[in-house]
Amino acid sequence: MGAKYVYFFGAGKADGNAQMKELLGGKGANLAEMTSIGLPVPAGFTITTEVCTEYYKNNRNYPPALAAEVAENLAKVEALMGKKFGDAANPLLVSVRSGARASMPGMMDTILNLGLNDTTVQGIIAQSGDERFAYDAYRRFVQMYSDVVMGMDKHELEHLLEKKKEARGVHLDTELTASDWKELVLAFKARIEDVLGVPFPEDPKDQLWGAISAVFGSWMNQRAITYRKLNNIPADWGTAVNVQSMVFGNMGNDCATGVAFTRDPSTGENYFYGEYLVNAQGEDVVAGIRTPQPINRAKHKEGDLPSMEEVLPECYEQLVGIRDILERHYKDMQDIEFTIEKGILYMLQCRSGKRTAKAAIKIAVEMVQEGLIDERTAVLRVAPSQLDQLLHPSLDPNAEKKMIAKGLPASPGAVSGEVVFTADEAESAAKLGQKVILVRVETSPEDIHGMHAAQGILTARGGMTSHAAVVARGMGKCCVAGCGDIKVDYRGEAFVTKDGTVVKKGDVITLDGSTGDVMLGAVPTVAAAVSGDFSTLMGWVDKIRRMKVRANADTPHDARVAREFGAEGIGLCRTEHMFFEADRIAAVREMILASDTEGRKKALAKILPMQKGDFLGIFKEMKGLPVTIRLLDPPLHEFLPQAEKDIEALAATMNVSVQTLKHKVEFLHEFNPMLGHRGCRLGVTFPEIYDMQVQAIMEAACQLVKEEGYEIVPEIMIPLVAVTKELAVLRANAVAICEDVQARYGVKVKYLIGTMIELPRAAITADQIAVEAEFFSFGTNDLTQTTFGLSRDDAGKFLPAYVENGILEDDPFVTLDQNGVGALVRLGVEKGRQGRPGIKVGICGEHGGDPASVIFCDSIGLDYVSCSPFRVPIARLAAAHATLKHGNVLKTAPESCNKERSAGSTTIGLTASV
Repeated sequence: MGAKYVYFFGAGKADGNAQMKELLGGKGANLAEMTSIGLPVPAGFTITTEVCTEYYKNNRNYPPALAAEVAENLAKVEALMGKKFGDAANPLLVSVRSGARASMPGMMDTILNLGLNDTTVQGIIAQSGDERFAYDAYRRFVQMYSDVVMGMDKHELEHLLEKKKEARGVHLDTELTASDWKELVLAFKARIEDVLGVPFPEDPKDQLWGAISAVFGSWMNQRAITYRKLNNIPADWGTAVNVQSMVFGNMGNDCATGVAFTRDPSTGENYFYGEYLVNAQGEDVVAGIRTPQPINRAKHKEGDLPSMEEVLPECYEQLVGIRDILERHYKDMQDIEFTIEKGILYMLQCRSGKRTAKAAIKIAVEMVQEGLIDERTAVLRVAPSQLDQLLHPSLDPNAEKKMIAKGLPASPGAVSGEVVFTADEAESAAKLGQKVILVRVETSPEDIHGMHAAQGILTARGGMTSHAAVVARGMGKCCVAGCGDIKVDYRGEAFVTKDGTVVKKGDVITLDGSTGDVMLGAVPTVAAAVSGDFSTLMGWVDKIRRMKVRANADTPHDARVAREFGAEGIGLCRTEHMFFEADRIAAVREMILASDTEGRKKALAKILPMQKGDFLGIFKEMKGLPVTIRLLDPPLHEFLPQAEKDIEALAATMNVSVQTLKHKVEFLHEFNPMLGHRGCRLGVTFPEIYDMQVQAIMEAACQLVKEEGYEIVPEIMIPLVAVTKELAVLRANAVAICEDVQARYGVKVKYLIGTMIELPRAAITADQIAVEAEFFSFGTNDLTQTTFGLSRDDAGKFLPAYVENGILEDDPFVTLDQNGVGALVRLGVEKGRQGRPGIKVGICGEHGGDPASVIFCDSIGLDYVSCSPFRVPIARLAAAHATLKHGNVLKTAPESCNKERSAGSTTIGLTASV
C-alpha cells in the first residue's frame, strides 16, 4: 500500500489525531482531534505536509496518487453535508487553509467561499433566500482568490470597492445592497481579465487546485520565510492544506464569527477571553477591518458594544462548555475560532494559544495548582526567550506623561521611539540603530519584518485578536491596537489625534502596551520587578536544573542585581572596566606612559586601593558565592586618548610634551589588537600590572575573612593563554603574592587560579594547560573570532547576509556555533578533565544568556553558565529545559543547587569574553 496523502474528518470520526502534527500540521491534527471528541466541526480533509515537501522537491508537481485521494475525500464531505461541489442547485462551498505543525498566524494564505461561480451563486441564493449574502460571499471569494491565487494586486479591487461606496454615499461594506455586490462581482472579474489577461476561473475543480497550490506555495512567501527565521521553524517542515466545508457567519443577525482564548493571553487570568462580530466572516475579525465586540461581560467597560453572552446567549453557553472540554483535553490554554450559522455553533480551529511571558507563567503555575499538569510540564511550557519580556522596564509612574490617544492594550511593555509608517522604514531605521514605533491603520502579514524591527506597534483599527495583537504578543513586542483616537495619513506621513495633535514621521511617541496609552515624547522607565507566580515557577526551575547560573558583573551594583535575579556567583568580572573610571584613568595612563618598571609600580600603587575597594564591594554582595575575576585583558593603547585635543590635554596634565605623548600612543597602537599585546601577554611583559591586581583581590578577601568572617573563594582568571608556560609563569607570580598577603593578614583564604580558553590552540592542548590551571573559563566570543577568522566588530557588515542566505543558520556571536566552536569547547572539556580530573565547566557572556547555547552546554557536561544579570532567569530556565531534555534531573532540594559541590573542586567556566 502506498503513502496516504489525505486524511478525512467529520461526523465524530477522523483519520488523524492531535499527535500527528508533523504529518497533518497543527490545524489539521486539531481539527481531527476536535472531531473525535465530539465537537461540532464542519467536515473536511487535510492534505499532508509530506505533499508540501514533495511539491517543492519535484518542481511543484504533486504525487500522482493525490488527485484521486482528494476526489475520494471530497465525495465523503459531499455525502456528509448533503451538498455537491459545483452543483447548480445545492452547491458545497469550501475553505482552503494552511496549517504548519508550528502556529504561524497570518503568514500563509487562506481562501474562503471556494466553489462559487455565476451558476452556483444562484444555488446559494436558493439555499439561503438571501441574494445580498450570496453576492457578498461571491465578491469576497473573487477578491481573495485573485490576490492569493492569481497574483493580482489587491488594491486594484479594493479601489473599485471604495469607488462603489463613494458613489452610493456609504462608509461601511454592510451598507451596500445585493445589486451593488452583483455589479462589483462583474466589475472585479472584468478588471482581473483586463490586468492579468486571463479570465477568472469558473470551474470549481480548477478553483480548488489553484487554491491548494497557492496555499502550498505560500509556505515559501517572504513573510512566512521571515516568520520562520524569527521563530526558528525549519523550512523543511512544510505546511499541510485543510479543505473544509464552509459555514457562514454572515447570513444575518443570527450568525456570527469570532476568535477566543480559553484564558487571557496577555495576563493569563482564568476567564474566557475573546471577540466576535455579528453577521461577519472570520477574516473580518482577524484582519481588524471592523472593530469586534467582546464575547462576554467579564471585562465589560462602559461604551462596549453588546457581548455575545447577551446577543446569542445559547451559543455562548455552548461555547463555554467547549472551552472547558478543550482545556481539560489539551491541558493547555487554547486559541479557538468559531462560526455561528443560523444559531448553530461550529468549531473551525483550536491550537495552543500564543501568550505573553507574564501569561505563560501564570497559566503554567495555575494549571499545576488546578491539577491539570505537573511542575516539569509547567517549566517546559514557558520558553526561556519569553522571559526577556518580563525583564524589560515599565513606565516610571512618577514621570510626566502627555497622553494623546488610547487604544487597546494588546501586548504589554513600555517603549519609546520615532514614528514610521511602513514596515520597510522600520527595518531600515533599525539597521541604523534607531528605535522606532511602527504606526499602521492595521497591520498585515506583509508587515512582519517591520514589526520585528520596531520597538512597538500602534494600529488605528483591529481588536485584541487582530493580526497586530497576536503577532506582537508572540514576538514579545509592545503593541497598542484598535486606537480609534488616531487617524493615519500615509501620504502625509503623519497621524492626527482626536484633539488635533499632529504627529509626524520622526516624532517620538511612547506606548504602554499594558494600558493602551499613547503618549507624546519619550517617557522614562523603571526596572522590571518579578515575584509571585514567577518566583513559584523559578523555584521549580531550580529544583530541576543541573547546571549552575552565574552572572557577568563588574560593579557591586551589578552583583546585587545579579543576586536578586538568582545568580549563583560571578562567572566574569572584567577588571578593565574598573580602569576606565574617572577617578583612576589618570593613574592608569601614568602607569602606561612610565618609562621603566619603577615608574609603573609607582602609578600602580595609586590604583591598588581603588581596585581593592572594587573587590570589597563585589565580595560583600556575593557573600558565600564564587567570584571569577579576569585580570587585565585589553591592549594598553585602549586606555590612551586618540584625538589631537585629548592628547594635548593629557600632555598638559602629565607635564610631558605633546610630541612625547604622541610617540608613545603611536608605539602602543596595534594593527590587529584582538591578536596583539593583550591578555596574559601583558602579564608576561609587565608582571607588575597583574601583581597589583592579585594583591588587591587577596587583600579584599583577607580583610573580609578576618574582620567579618566571610567565606570567600576568589577565582583569579588569567586571560588569553595559548602556551602552558605562559600560565605557569603567571601562576607562580600570583601564588607568591597570595601567600604573602595571607601571611601579612594572618588568615588562610582558599583561592583558585585558572585561565580562559579562548584560542583554538588552548582548546587543543587543554590537557597540558589543566596541569597549571585550577579552573578553565571558555571565552566563546574570542574563540568564535579566532575559529572563524572573524572580527565581531566588523562582521556585522556581512553576517546578516550570511544568515539570510542560509550560509550560516545563526549569527555565531549570538548563538554558539556547535559544529565548530562548540566542538573545540567539547574537546577542551574532555582534555581538561584528562589533565585534571573533576574539573568543572560553564559559559558566560552573550552565549551564556542564549537558550540554545545553554542547552548545548548542558549536553556536553558544562557545570555553569554566566550571562548579564538581567538574563540570569532566562539561563536558569534554559538550564532546566536542558536537564529535562537530557534526562538528568537532580534529586536534591532546590537550596542545595545554590552551593558549590565541594570546597576543593576545581572549576571550568565558559566565558564569552568581551
